[in-house]
Amino acid sequence: MANLGYIGLGVMGSEMVKQLLEGGHTVTGYNRTKSKAQWLIDKGMTWADSPRAVAQASDVIFSMVSNSGALEEIAYGPNGVVAGIAPGKIYIDMSTVGPAASRAVAAKVREKGGDMLDAPVSGSIATLQQRKLSIMVAGRRETFERVKALLSEIGPTKVTHVGDNGLALVMKIATNLSLAVQMLAFSEGVLLAEKSGIPREVAVDVLTHSVIASPMVQYRGPFVLKMPEEAWFNVNMMQKDMLLALELGRQVDVPLPTTAATNEMLTAARGMGLVEYDFAIIFRVLAQMAGLGDRQVPAKTA
Repeated sequence: MANLGYIGLGVMGSEMVKQLLEGGHTVTGYNRTKSKAQWLIDKGMTWADSPRAVAQASDVIFSMVSNSGALEEIAYGPNGVVAGIAPGKIYIDMSTVGPAASRAVAAKVREKGGDMLDAPVSGSIATLQQRKLSIMVAGRRETFERVKALLSEIGPTKVTHVGDNGLALVMKIATNLSLAVQMLAFSEGVLLAEKSGIPREVAVDVLTHSVIASPMVQYRGPFVLKMPEEAWFNVNMMQKDMLLALELGRQVDVPLPTTAATNEMLTAARGMGLVEYDFAIIFRVLAQMAGLGDRQVPAKTA
């Protein structure tokens, strides 16, 4: 069993820690708000007062935070992860952040004799709980091989090494842009059917069992009928990834027309005060534009 650390105990991070504890591993954790981690402490997780303390206590340190700024906040400074790195330690960041920010942290970790992988995940809390998560990993191949079995416990569906540091983040950004684009296309189809006289519930049922029913459409499509009590991935988080995609597209000269159009719908959702809802709320934005409105009040994130 491994001696692990985890920084960032949000919806996904806390579920991963729960699974790692159930797998018999020792886990030391840190979160900005300790009260949100109390249930994990009750399950056996050891609390640490800083990211540095987590790194000092662990052989392999995981983190999952919201953006590049949050990664830099937990990585740098006297209480950051880098300050707690010693030779032989491995830092695995599972956040979706800018590749450049991640590579900069990796360089600092290596200066201390440790190593770092970027390992963002593809999936949601539902796929994590169903043990269907997949993980893309970038960094030194030999470091990847050392932790592959451990990563496979979190993402048993598929763990793939994609290249040097930062490239897993590129792959994750390339994946995530399609989530919002698919959601917008699905919303267009539902509303086209509904305004032509087909009940919304029937349209959703047909589309989620049709040739267009990707895993994302299957689990998020029903949100147009009833939003979840807690956002799986809110508008702000989705737009962060869309903006990362658009910036990367600019850097490598790849036009992203559907990404750009979908990003505007996310901006409209923000303008309508829907920023804390799951990004599937773009259906409501489009429904109002189509003159249909929304028949139910969606649930906000907790």
